[in-house]
Amino acid sequence: MLTDFSNLPDDARVWIYQANRSFTPHELEEIRNELDAFLKDWTAHGSNLKAGYEIRYKRFIVIALDQSQTSASGCSIDASVRFVQHLEKKYDVQLLDKMNVSYKQGEYIAYKPLADFKKMAKQKAVSPKTIVFNHLVTNKEEYQEHWEVPASESWHARFM
Repeated sequence: MLTDFSNLPDDARVWIYQANRSFTPHELEEIRNELDAFLKDWTAHGSNLKAGYEIRYKRFIVIALDQSQTSASGCSIDASVRFVQHLEKKYDVQLLDKMNVSYKQGEYIAYKPLADFKKMAKQKAVSPKTIVFNHLVTNKEEYQEHWEVPASESWHARFM
C-alpha cells in the first residue's frame, strides 16, 4: 500500500539504494511510476505493506516501510531486491553495490569505490568534515538525522 513518505512514522524501516550516476529527468519520471506501482502491490504473506519512498539528489532511492501493522518478510524483501535489480538492468545503473561511497564535493555528489575513498582520506583529499551518506541507518528518524553527515560522525571516520 503506497503512502506518502512524509506520513510514515519515525521508526519506519528504510532501505537506501545509491546509484553510481544521476538519473535523467525522464528516467526519474519512469522510476517514480515504477516505484508507485511496485509499492501499491507490495505484500508480505498476502498482507499489504504500508510503504513510501523518496528519491534524493537524482540518485538515491529511499524506500521506507511502516512495520507497525505488517513487517517485511523474507519473500517481500526478496521481491524488493528483484525490483531494484530490474531497475539496475533497465537503466544500466548500479544500485545494490554496497562497496562504494557517496559524498559531497560542493553541490556535486561523488561516487567512489571504497578502496579509492580510503586512499583519498589518506591523501587528505577528503576530510572529517566531508559530507558523506551513511547508508547504515535503519529507520526513517536515523535517515533524516544521520544519513547526510560529516565523515567524522559516520562509519567513514575510521579512514580519516
